[in-house]
Amino acid sequence: MGVEIKESSVSDDEFTEMKQFVYDYLAASVENEDDGGRMRWYPWHSAEYRYNHILNVVDLAGYIAKREGADIDVVRVASLFHDIAKLDADQEVHAEEGARVAREYLSSRGDYPESFVDQVCQSITDHSYQGPLEDVSLEARCLIEADILDKVGANGTALMLLRMGYEARTHMDAAEMVERVLERGQDHSTRIVSDTAESIAHQRLKRVKWFREWLEEEVAEMNRFGSDIE
Repeated sequence: MGVEIKESSVSDDEFTEMKQFVYDYLAASVENEDDGGRMRWYPWHSAEYRYNHILNVVDLAGYIAKREGADIDVVRVASLFHDIAKLDADQEVHAEEGARVAREYLSSRGDYPESFVDQVCQSITDHSYQGPLEDVSLEARCLIEADILDKVGANGTALMLLRMGYEARTHMDAAEMVERVLERGQDHSTRIVSDTAESIAHQRLKRVKWFREWLEEEVAEMNRFGSDIE
């Protein structure tokens, strides 16, 4: 019995080169702007943060793809390029621009089948789609669900607490801000359709809820203590 060889397989070395290209592109997006980049006033939207988000999505999407039976190569490459244009293109067109960059890269490096390149680019384009996930391919769905999940849980909570410092809020507002993370996460998670992503979302939201309750209890005690000594 012969072993089927996938023409679209991406080697570890090729993927490593793609990762370096994506990071360099993000860094250049900021450096090439005289005013420091479109999102310069938001520290959590630096090239470093955006790259970290991309790697999180790559891992999550790859895991979902494996469990749900999607083409893992397509999902991982699409995930890697999905936000490459986030720092230098308008939000409304960053998906299309990311697909354009990915197509140029894949068409000029390596010998990837046209069908593979088309699937990757379509998944990148579709990742900003706000309609039902049943409307897009399984590969695009894995990417979208992973993108949603990275905003849910510890990462979303940390970003909200970062925003507190940026807005000069005190720790007394922490529980309220984490409540926003919980509500936003619950809202975003309603779009998720796969069993794999639903399970991850459930666990992450459960931890955020626990953290919010912990904050409410301890911050309330700190408030009472402050009142007692005044």
